[in-house]
Amino acid sequence: MTGAIDIPVAHAAPRIEASQPPLLEVRDLSLSFAAGRGALPITRKVSFSIAPGERVGLVGESGCGKTVTGLSLLRLLPAQSARIQGDILFNGTNLATLSPRQMRAVRGREIAMIFQEPMSALDPVFTVGDQISEAYRIHFPVSRAEGRARSIDALREVGIPAPERRCDEYPHQLSGGMRQRVMIAMALICKPKLLVADEPTTALDVTVQAQITDLLRSLSERTGTALIFITHDLGVVAETCTRMITMYAGEVVEDAPVDDVLMRPRHPYTSGLLRSRPGLSQRRGVLASIPGRVPSPSAMPPGCRFRARCPHAMAGCEQDQPMIGVEASRTVRCWRAPDLELQGAVT
Repeated sequence: MTGAIDIPVAHAAPRIEASQPPLLEVRDLSLSFAAGRGALPITRKVSFSIAPGERVGLVGESGCGKTVTGLSLLRLLPAQSARIQGDILFNGTNLATLSPRQMRAVRGREIAMIFQEPMSALDPVFTVGDQISEAYRIHFPVSRAEGRARSIDALREVGIPAPERRCDEYPHQLSGGMRQRVMIAMALICKPKLLVADEPTTALDVTVQAQITDLLRSLSERTGTALIFITHDLGVVAETCTRMITMYAGEVVEDAPVDDVLMRPRHPYTSGLLRSRPGLSQRRGVLASIPGRVPSPSAMPPGCRFRARCPHAMAGCEQDQPMIGVEASRTVRCWRAPDLELQGAVT
């Protein structure tokens, strides 16, 4: 193909026994927010599963529902306005039915989250050591001295130099890369089984981005922690993850192994995302783009939600599009998927 995109090949997926149950299974997760006397739907029947130790990239344009899906898993959305339907099965327990007190025992201990902007997520009036140790002491009955020792170990594990000194510093005294490492240390100190990373490299320069993605991948490989990586950067997904879930307008439209998606996407939207990413092989000319924009949640079109922007749309696309299996390890929300030959990122 011409204009191929230079994206690194993903690392090998973890070996998982076929009989092993998924760590996380999301079934028909729909989210809406109260709006006046009604409700504004944001996501619709989102379903996917994650195996222990698996690294999954959740991609799509802004407004497609990636972040709210991640927040829904930990029940971090405001209970007064957010309405969640469906099942969130984690190790066999339905998180959607737990009380707030029961969820507090899960957050941080079993599932942890790295938020998008560490300067906003970290408290400016407490040292980073206090904030890391607080996350540990909430779940384990240890003294302040032991909590501090654990914080220093956690800072050392994420590659922060002189952790004994950095432990007593405040967030504003650290660089952006160090603050993000502090967030990772805080998320991993309790050794959770699942880590949700919400665009953890967005505000960082390219060199620090590479360091953070390498750190998350190596920590996942070493500890067996499953990872949901929410990002716009398809190169980061290719380098870090073993599977990619594409979301559009609040729905999952493709779910497949990363290498398969890079070589042969099966949904037109996934193909559009891959073609829109500039590569070293593109010397001149106009960059490819997807015309139009993501529809508003208050004006979702019937049938395929990507239909108005899709170059392959035809009669029949106005009907509801279920997820269909096109290969053993791939599902796509497009009835034309078996017949389409779409451009990927790897020739």
